[in-house]
Amino acid sequence: MIKQSPKTILQMHIRSLISKLLGLNIVFVITASFINNPVDSSENWSDLPQSMDFNTDGLYFAEFYDYIYRGHFENIELKREDMQFLMIFGQYLRAFGKQCPSALPADKVEIMEEVCATEEVTRNGYGDVLSRVCVRWEWVGTGLYARPDLYAAKMEVEGMQRTDALRTAMEMITDPNSMGNSVDLMHKAKGLQNDMVQIFKLNPCNSLGVRRFEENLKLFALSKPAIRMQGSSKYATMKKSGGPSGSQDFNRLIDDLVANQSKTWSFNRYTQGSISGVTILSKDNEGRPMALQANYSYKGFGSSANGWVKIDFTNGLPNCIYFFDFPSNCKTPSSSIVAAYAQGSYGK
Repeated sequence: MIKQSPKTILQMHIRSLISKLLGLNIVFVITASFINNPVDSSENWSDLPQSMDFNTDGLYFAEFYDYIYRGHFENIELKREDMQFLMIFGQYLRAFGKQCPSALPADKVEIMEEVCATEEVTRNGYGDVLSRVCVRWEWVGTGLYARPDLYAAKMEVEGMQRTDALRTAMEMITDPNSMGNSVDLMHKAKGLQNDMVQIFKLNPCNSLGVRRFEENLKLFALSKPAIRMQGSSKYATMKKSGGPSGSQDFNRLIDDLVANQSKTWSFNRYTQGSISGVTILSKDNEGRPMALQANYSYKGFGSSANGWVKIDFTNGLPNCIYFFDFPSNCKTPSSSIVAAYAQGSYGK
């Protein structure tokens, strides 16, 4: 049997994703028609106290969750039509349905998913599988349930994305950095998976904070005005104030940022504490770094190896992380680590 490389496996995943994007839109229309509940909620969430809490510390998409919860949509870089938003929305509904079933209303609806019904398999003359591409998908129940208004909002976004499926697929096909972007999407999916394990440990299922988050998540999906909270998010505040000046422990900062990113890696395993050769490539007019580069060690496929990482800064704060294997792909640094850095936690 031919052992397929990670690159080959990834290419098969990309082709499968493209075929799914080009699926029939009629499936969405049929599925959505079963949701008879109105999208608008009658609850007056604007009257709830401002003192409620929704903890996002340490989560991969912490900044996004916090902006949604606070209703500060103007700070969100994602758009509702982005594939990444649908991924977050869908996985949140599944996580709530699995971990918080007793908090669902009596009129809950089942979450449906597409599964491959017909697969096209290409083999060589020896019978080895060269590729697998799904050519027909069908909807089946997951056994998980969701609030009907939230699920209807999610399906509306999904339907909107389906109408633009051809353009999305063509962009993926023609993207010169399609491999790197696909790997990045896989990393984000793993980061999201980790978030969904933690989010209801940080926030009780039936808490007011969770309900406010869900209401604003729905409003963002429907492109409606948010239920706003007073005060600024710590993430918005840190971006405005900028990074610290003075001597900083960049070894520890880079180690923490890379260790956090490595939680989403598919194949390699980062050797924590291996950061070396830290170099400040450039500084701003306040003496703060604009770019850092360092070396690190990792284990991949049973052997140890070395790589490099480059971190770009904006207004004195880490903004983009680039790794040697995909040097054109900007990885978003952990918002929690960046916030700690902004607050002086890495000062010497």
